Amino acid sequence: MKNTKEILYSIYQCLYDRYGPQLWWPAEDPFEVMVGAILTQNTNWKNVERAINNLKEANLLDPYKIQKMKSQKLASLIRPAGYFNVKAGRLKAFVQYFISHYSASVEAMKGEKTEVLRENLLNVKGIGPETADSILLYALEHPVFVIDAYTKRILSRHKILDGSHNYEAYQQLFHESLPLDTELFNEYHALIVRVGKEHCRTKQVCNGCPLSIFLP
Repeated sequence: MKNTKEILYSIYQCLYDRYGPQLWWPAEDPFEVMVGAILTQNTNWKNVERAINNLKEANLLDPYKIQKMKSQKLASLIRPAGYFNVKAGRLKAFVQYFISHYSASVEAMKGEKTEVLRENLLNVKGIGPETADSILLYALEHPVFVIDAYTKRILSRHKILDGSHNYEAYQQLFHESLPLDTELFNEYHALIVRVGKEHCRTKQVCNGCPLSIFLP
């Protein structure tokens, strides 16, 4: 009987063998990753790409420009991402934090301790654990594992961790079972998203799923 550490490693290797490197997060720079992490809440990535492209085409994908921009204009540009008024407010709150604490310097922000950064991000209006950890991992290269609905669903269906557990319990499982490695966490989470979209949906498609061998 394999222990949890061995199972998590086996799942990662199985997904990597099937899908290969995912090259996630798709963005031109870390600030774009941060914006994408906020915009992707409650929507799909194609809509986020459209919203980000609108900002790029208007030459407004910049923290200082977003800070100065009227909320109504920002909302109109990010409309494809849905909940655009709410997300405009969240973007403004984030860039205010980014500018006031780090003068919009990714390197300065990256140099902060992980626990301090995470606490500060969670205090920014509209940023929850998944968004904060996406920023930490994908934009700032801090070794934190991002937990999303796919992760919870896969681990629950494979009887690794009961679905009633909270975000922190799922994250702790990965942090205690795997090396705290940015590259590993990046690739692992991206692979979970890939298999989640293709197979572990709300109505699962187990036929052809690489993880079917791990079902109890």
